[in-house]
Amino acid sequence: VRTIPRSGKLIVNGADASIDRVLARGCWSAVERFGVDDGWSASVVGRSSFEVFNQGRAIGLLRLELQGEHNLQNALAAIAAAQAAGVDPKRAIQTLARFKGVRRRMELRGTAAGVAVWDDFAHHPTAIATTVSGLRDQVGSARILAVLEPRSNTMRAGVLKDRLPASLKQADRIFCYGANLGWDASATLAPLGDRVSIENDLERLVAAIVAEAHSGDQVLVMSNGGFGGIHELLLASLSMTRT
Repeated sequence: VRTIPRSGKLIVNGADASIDRVLARGCWSAVERFGVDDGWSASVVGRSSFEVFNQGRAIGLLRLELQGEHNLQNALAAIAAAQAAGVDPKRAIQTLARFKGVRRRMELRGTAAGVAVWDDFAHHPTAIATTVSGLRDQVGSARILAVLEPRSNTMRAGVLKDRLPASLKQADRIFCYGANLGWDASATLAPLGDRVSIENDLERLVAAIVAEAHSGDQVLVMSNGGFGGIHELLLASLSMTRT
């Protein structure tokens, strides 16, 4: 924050108290907020349509192909950044309607036997909660089978482990890859009850997911790594066992 010159601008999530604490330690640049009524905000018009506002003033209708609250907030941040760079926000809104997203952010890897397999880079509790919530908004009452690999150094060390149960509460079933962890995944995820399965072997993990999955289910894989090619393994196994 301190490296931003006075002539620069910080575009921040106005609903994040942690950011406010950081800014309070020293900020000498203009600050523009999104996600709050006195900054950039949005109201739902339809399933993928939102009215965008800036300080309460209507700017335009955003049609966003990406799902989830986090993608909407990212879109607001992008519009704010575009305006700061001299782009008309109405043009930014029109351009975002053509944006298809990036790899590993709610990316549909394929469907087999009626089971959809999604991939997302979420690897810490806040991102996991947002991703599961976003998929829930998209698929409604369909079952979500969350598959988690706590792979980052922070997650392996268990720094944020106690926040995992709450982050996964909207999933119907949870499968955790427990290999190489510095903490007991069974004990940590115990608050989720019998919805949780933990495997330390990738093949057994895939087998457990395939045995549970039924047509219409949504398998959401979350990891910041390749996860041993689990997406392809799941799709192949689902195709083989249901033919």
